[in-house]
Parts: sequence; structure tokens; C-alpha cells
Amino acid sequence: MSDVFPSRVYESRIQRAQHLCTEHGLEGLIIPAGAQLAYLTGSWISTHERLAALIIPAAGTPTFILPAVDRGDVAKSAIPELDITVVGWVDGDNPHALAVQALSPTGYHKDPTKVVGVGADLTADHLLPIQELLGCRTVVATTVLAELFVRKDQAEIEQLRLAGAAIDRVHAQVPQLLRPGRTEREVAEDIEKLILAEHTAVDFIIVGSMENGANPHHDFSDRQLVSGEMVVVDIGGTFGPGYHSDCTRTYIVGGPASLDTHVLAAEMNSMYEVLLSAQEQAVAAVKPGMKACEIDRIARDVITQAGYGDYFIHRTGHGIGLSTHEEPFIMAGNELVLESGMAFSVEPGIYIPEKFGARIEDIVVVTDTGCERLNAQPRTLQ
Repeated sequence: MSDVFPSRVYESRIQRAQHLCTEHGLEGLIIPAGAQLAYLTGSWISTHERLAALIIPAAGTPTFILPAVDRGDVAKSAIPELDITVVGWVDGDNPHALAVQALSPTGYHKDPTKVVGVGADLTADHLLPIQELLGCRTVVATTVLAELFVRKDQAEIEQLRLAGAAIDRVHAQVPQLLRPGRTEREVAEDIEKLILAEHTAVDFIIVGSMENGANPHHDFSDRQLVSGEMVVVDIGGTFGPGYHSDCTRTYIVGGPASLDTHVLAAEMNSMYEVLLSAQEQAVAAVKPGMKACEIDRIARDVITQAGYGDYFIHRTGHGIGLSTHEEPFIMAGNELVLESGMAFSVEPGIYIPEKFGARIEDIVVVTDTGCERLNAQPRTLQ
């Protein structure tokens, strides 16, 4: 990954985290290694089973605790430039006690009425002993502080724009790769090189032709492409300081003119028009005040009314940022109200077993009046 943001960006985020802790009645936050730590400090430190965590009290100086053997990795983040106390621990020390002490340096008194926010990446082997020492209620920070972790700031949105443009440049070259006689694997190998030319890492590659395209999580196989076939290509990579791209387009081997030569041409065309309408209507409905479940319902209703409801078998979208999948999840039952700055995919799909499948996916960012699409490649069959 490239350089982190300027230190003032992280300083502002930590200050906002403390302000929100006070506003929501939290004693503070315990944020382990992972995307949320990267958001607050620029650190992607990996300490395996050992605990590394940023402890942010509602008031006072944050503390970063980490294994002493990994202290060299601190320099790869913005932490040295921030007002953060760094505390190393060695095997045999009790890092959970250090975390609790950092939350309240004057002594933490167990009080079940108090609430502490914990990061989504805190694993049970660390969460449980911390809970025992705290003796208070813990909540998932992502949920309680959604306005911090779910809404993207302008620096993040710009990174997502750049990531979206990068994956668009890859998709622009996909049609020429889909030639009769080539295998899905050969196409995927070419796409991998194209993604790496535009990103720092490949996140995933799906090349699903015909019946393989009816499996949403198919990756690729040695199946050979045939002229006129439908192919789902879903690809993503890691960009810049850790932001992700994710975009799906559905193609025709040999180009759209070849579709007419296929025995299932009419059925594929009809299904795809429904899918395109569902995606367009869902994107058009995105604006502040709408609920995540409402966007899902809009896409799902279009597909269901056309008779394909049983073939739309996943949620309509997922949040994206420093994680490929995060809140807001665009699905039934999620009453989360959309706010300006939230970024997520809109990706309805129709999958007919043993025949073919199709999906259209764009990343959108909620604006004050609607949304901005971050992907601009054509959505019609190509």
C-alpha cells in the first residue's frame, strides 16, 4: 500500500471519535488491528494472535498497545506523528490488563452501567478477557458510531473514486479477452495482470460463463468460452492506502452482435433487460433518508414482478472502504438510514441454475441530494 494520509487527517478522526464517545455515552473505544485501526491511524499492522489495539478514552490521550516484537511496524503508520502513547508488551505480560488500564489510567472500577465500544475485528480470545476485566457493557463500535465508521470523509471518497476509475480501466479491456476457445482461467490470468497494473493488490476475480455465471461466488474454471455466451466478470483490487474497488459487468463472448447466434439469445436478452432496470431504479432511489432495506426492496421488486424473484439470491449491496464488505449492507431487515458519505455497492443479480446468470454492480456514494456512481463503464451487454 502507498503512503498514509497526512497526519492531520487521522488526528481529526481520533478527535471526532472522542467527541462521539461523549455524545453516545461511551467510556471509550478499543480498536484492534484491522480496517478500523487503519482508518484511525494508517496502521495495517499484523500481529497474528498477539493483541495490538488503539485505546481511545472519551477524554485524554489515546494509547496504542502492541507486542514489542512488532514495534518496528509503527513507523509505517501515522502513529509517530500523532499524540498517541505507544506501549509495548512482551510475552508473559497481560495485554488485556494494559488495554483496560489505558482506557482509565486512574483505575477502572467495574460498573455495569458503563459502556465501552469495541472494534469489529476484536476476536473472542481478546474480547472475553477484556470484558471480564472491564466489568461493564461492551457494544460494537461500528454500530454505535456509524457516523464515524460508516460515513466516509472527503479523503476516503476521493480514494474510492480513484479505485473506481482504476477498476473501470480494467473492465474496459475485458471484452477483448473474451474470445471463443479461451478458458475462464486464461481470462482470469490476464485480468490479474491488468488489476495489478492499476492497484497494489488483487482482491478477487470472478469469470463465470453460462452455467458458471449462475453461481454468484464462482471464481473461474477451465471451461472454454463459446461465441454468444453470457459471462459474468466481477473483479476488485486494493488501491492506495487500502481502499477497495469492486465492479461487475456481464459480457457476451465475441461482443453483443454474437448474442443473436446463441440458442438462448431471446431468454438472455429478456432477463438482462429486467436486471438492468432493477439496478437503474435502485441506484436512482439512493439518497439521504432512505433505508438500506428500501433500496434492496426496490431492486428486488423489479426482478420479482418480472418472474425472476426466486433467482435473485443475495443482498443488493454492501458497504466498501478499507474493507471490501462492511456496513451499510443493502438488504432486507437493515433499517439503517442512509446518510451523505455512505459508500456501498448496488449489485442485483439473476441466476438461473444450469443455464446462465448475470449481475451489474456499481459503487455509489450518497450525496446531499442523491448519489454519485463511482463506476462509469457501460452497463449494457458488451
